[in-house]
Amino acid sequence: MSFFGNLSNLFANGKQPSGQPGQNRVRPQLSQPQKTQVPAQGHKPQQPSAPQRPGKQPQKPMPIRPASPLPQPQQPKVDVVAVDNQAVVREAQARAREIIVEAKDEALAIRTKAEQETQQLRKSLADQQRSLDQKIDRIDARLSQLDERDQQLDKTRRDLQEQRQQLEQSRQQVLERLESVSGMTQDEARTALLESLEKKLAKEMATFIRQKEEEAKNEAQDRVKEILVDAMKHGATDYVAEYTVSVVQLASEEDKSRIIGKAGRNIRTFERVTGVDVDLDVSPTEVRLSCFDPVRREIARISLERLVKDGRIQPARIEEIVKKVSTELDRIMFEEGKKLCHEVGVYNLPAELMQLLGRFKYRFSYGQNLIAHTLEETKIGIKLAHELGLDVNIVKLGCLLHDIGKVSPDEEGSHIELGVKIAKKYGLPKAVIDCIAQHHEDEPFSSPESMIVYISDAISGARPGARYENYEEYVQRLEKLETIATEYPEVDHAFAIQAGREVRVMLIPEKSKDDDVQVLAMKIRDRVKNEMTYPGTVTVTVIRETRNQQVAA
Repeated sequence: MSFFGNLSNLFANGKQPSGQPGQNRVRPQLSQPQKTQVPAQGHKPQQPSAPQRPGKQPQKPMPIRPASPLPQPQQPKVDVVAVDNQAVVREAQARAREIIVEAKDEALAIRTKAEQETQQLRKSLADQQRSLDQKIDRIDARLSQLDERDQQLDKTRRDLQEQRQQLEQSRQQVLERLESVSGMTQDEARTALLESLEKKLAKEMATFIRQKEEEAKNEAQDRVKEILVDAMKHGATDYVAEYTVSVVQLASEEDKSRIIGKAGRNIRTFERVTGVDVDLDVSPTEVRLSCFDPVRREIARISLERLVKDGRIQPARIEEIVKKVSTELDRIMFEEGKKLCHEVGVYNLPAELMQLLGRFKYRFSYGQNLIAHTLEETKIGIKLAHELGLDVNIVKLGCLLHDIGKVSPDEEGSHIELGVKIAKKYGLPKAVIDCIAQHHEDEPFSSPESMIVYISDAISGARPGARYENYEEYVQRLEKLETIATEYPEVDHAFAIQAGREVRVMLIPEKSKDDDVQVLAMKIRDRVKNEMTYPGTVTVTVIRETRNQQVAA
């Protein structure tokens, strides 16, 4: 619309309406100028002779002055404004014609494009309509088939009901005929049959039961011994328990000099980076690595073996190898966990659980490596479950994961509580969770499988040579527990029980209050945690008891 509005405005400006001043000026017609003779230069103009009067003599001519040149006739002025307006009008008209032509071309192009788009839309709509019609036809056909099938199913259902009714009628007729022949009802006949069978078999059943009971009593003890011995035999492993020392074998004594380095710089760098003590005086071809942290000790052992094999032992190389081995530790633990699972026949555990099981390689309980303990216990439990006819898979998983809480990333809670939490996290069966929760008798046994896990754990941990703890250190740990508890003035007695797993504190009622029980338990717990090193957990139990006794005479 703006285009045609501009065009109309253009025509309005080019058209001059009449009656307005300065807008409708008519070009004046120029009159021909009168010809005036101008005397040529150098000639004098001749004056017309005056008429002579008769009777008079002609007078002498007066001297003639040179006449001034006559003024030139003025040319008429042309109306320039009118001429310019006419030129503008003609130019506007020409431009208007061009604009009209362009507008027609553009309108034609727009119309052509619109017609093409309209045709495409019509074609698309036609295709869609055709597709919808086909789908509707297919749906109608399918509905027709479903209606026919429903009718057939209804007919078949009615036929089956009729046949069932006929069969029921036939059955009732047969029963009525039997009852009439036997003279007893159906319930009376069943009761009589059972009574006759019971009378006939009662003596034989009693004899059989008595015989089996006697055989079980006679063979029970011998059979139990055989099962336990056979289980321990199958559970024997070739894994040597590690403590806090690792040994690296050397090819020759020259390797020791390379390990020491110039002025001892190599061995100092190695001990600083790994955090272990290196002992070279044990044997000419052995290096002993000592550290309380098994992970650091393992990193040092692998790094030293690689350095000796490579031969390039220098501070920069030592730092590079130790860093590389540290990054490979996760992969090593995963491989160890996978190997442990495959050795006991478990192949469907999540990768995260196998990663946790691999940490057993660097975890010890009283000097017994957890991988060795778990492998041994699981083999014993599997054999016992086979002999007793129990669920082998439940026992296998229970033995494999019973100590998983000892390598849990969480630190709050006992290894049993943490193990139950991990098992629930990965959706293990309830029977496996019960085996983990009950393997130290913290809860009553809920199944024979959980009892087998407990027995297997006790056998593996109690066999000679499985675990080791210095007796003096054990006694010092118990004495330390009691000493910490008795340092408070309101404490009367303190006893370390359950092999140092619990300290029981008795308060003096007159010197304490009920609120002191909880406060003192927290204080003792914090001191034990900060000042002592102990396996597992230590439970602090504080008791304040008030007694009053009166005698009536």
